[in-house]
Amino acid sequence: MSLLIIGTMAFDALETPFGKVDRIIGGSATYAAWAASYFTQPIKQVSIIGGDFPKEEIAALEARGVAFEGVEVVPDGKSFFWSGRYHLDMNTRDTLITDLNVLAQFDPKIPDSYQDCDYVMLGNLAPAVQISVLDQLKNKPKLVIMDTMNFWMDIALEDLKKVLGRVDLLMVNDSEARQLSGEFSLVKAAKKIQTMGPKYIIIKKGEHGALLFYNDKIFSAPALPLEVVFDPTGAGDTFAGGFIGYIARTDDYTFENMKAAVVIGSAMASFCVEKFGPLRMQELKPAEIEARFEDFISLMSVNVEVALAVTV
Repeated sequence: MSLLIIGTMAFDALETPFGKVDRIIGGSATYAAWAASYFTQPIKQVSIIGGDFPKEEIAALEARGVAFEGVEVVPDGKSFFWSGRYHLDMNTRDTLITDLNVLAQFDPKIPDSYQDCDYVMLGNLAPAVQISVLDQLKNKPKLVIMDTMNFWMDIALEDLKKVLGRVDLLMVNDSEARQLSGEFSLVKAAKKIQTMGPKYIIIKKGEHGALLFYNDKIFSAPALPLEVVFDPTGAGDTFAGGFIGYIARTDDYTFENMKAAVVIGSAMASFCVEKFGPLRMQELKPAEIEARFEDFISLMSVNVEVALAVTV
C-alpha cells in the first residue's frame, strides 16, 4: 500500500552533551521516510528543497523507494535550516537559528501519480498547508495521521481545528496535548481532542513511552531504556514514520494493529537517538529492527502467576 508523506527536508546544526555537528540532513519528512521505508514502499514524498540539498541524499532515499515527483526543487534557493542546543536532560533544548529559506514559499502540489495513496502522513507544518494537501486528494485515504506543535496552537488555532476535523489520528507530545485540550490529565486531554475530530490520539512522552487512545481504550507502550541518547532530533518523526509505515505494510488500521505499530514506532525512534541526525536510520539492518522489537516485547511481557490474597 502506497504512503504519502508531507513535511520538511532540511539541514540541521546540532549540539548535545555528546557532541556537535554544524550541518547535517534533517527535516520531518526525511526522518519519517527513512523509518517508513523499512516497512513499506513506495513512499510518495511531498516537500520543498533548495539546490543545496545533496544529490547523494536524494539518491539514497530513492534507493529506499521514496518518490520525489512531489518534492519541489528551487535551484537557486536554500533549504530550510534549523540549529539547536540540547540541555543535559536531552528533553529541553534552545533554538539558536531558524531560517525558513525556500520553506517560506512552500505551496505543495500533489501529482496525479500520488492520488492512489491509501495512507497519508501530514508532518508538522502550518495547518493551512496541511489543509491544502487534503483538498488536493481526489480519493479519500484509508487513514490520515497528522503531527502538530504548540507554535501552531499559538498562532493558527482556528486553521488547526479545521485540520483536526478531517484527520483520523493526531500525534502530539504530552505538553501539546495539554495545551490543545486545556486538560492536565492526559486521559481527559485525549477525550477532549477526540471531540475535535480524530478518532485516535497518540501522546508521545519521550523517555516515558507513548499512549494510544481510541474511544475508552488505552494502550501504553514503554520506552526502551538506553545507555546513551546521543541526539533526540527527529525521534518523534521517526516514531511517526515507523508507525504509519507498519500500518501501510499490514493494511490494517484497527486498534489492535495500531498497538503493534506504536511499538514499532518506538523501536525505530530508539535507533534514531543513537547517532546524530538520520545517520543511524540509514544503516539499519532488518535483523536489528526485529531484535529491537523483541526487546520491547520482552520489556512489556510478564510471564509469572500472581497470587492475590484478600483479607477482610
